[in-house]
Amino acid sequence: MKLRKKLNTFCAVSVACTVLAACASQPELIAKSATVPSGLDLSGSWQLRDERGSRQLPRTGADQQILIPPEQSRRNRARRSSRRSSGPSVHVFLESGNALKVTQTGEGLFISFDRSVVEEYTFGENRIAAVGPIEAQRVSGWQDRAYVVETLDEEGNVLTESWSLEDGGAVLVRDIAVSRGDDQVFSSRQYFDRS
Repeated sequence: MKLRKKLNTFCAVSVACTVLAACASQPELIAKSATVPSGLDLSGSWQLRDERGSRQLPRTGADQQILIPPEQSRRNRARRSSRRSSGPSVHVFLESGNALKVTQTGEGLFISFDRSVVEEYTFGENRIAAVGPIEAQRVSGWQDRAYVVETLDEEGNVLTESWSLEDGGAVLVRDIAVSRGDDQVFSSRQYFDRS
């Protein structure tokens, strides 16, 4: 009887430690500022300059890579992702296009990708974003002179997008990264010229 009691206590402690370890390993997203830096406006029509400069880092322990699909709708990616369980689900929140139209208001950003998909971000947001059955936590806002969007999926993968201006506002720079803990599994930089 004493052995059974000790075994039950040991099992309960083991389960509690496992649950705490799993919770502790999940990253937390830090809220971003809702205050627009003075004189900064990302608005405009933008044309992708060149994607050849993009770099991809191999996923740790896997042969797979995350690619930015050129002409696929988010709905199709969400359907495919819901059918398979391997790989980060944050990739369904990643949009791309050759022609962007960015509209900046006092409260948020609207980014139109190739006139087909519009992403809407509210400055300082912290919410659950959903694409079909896939949900993820999202924070976005201003960090220094860049607009940063972070999306965290259930497996602890974080998609980070950063939008900033260079060359006196003539170039829009988009940095994209996917990480899991301290490991970066994907990285890309895109340059857009005013059109």
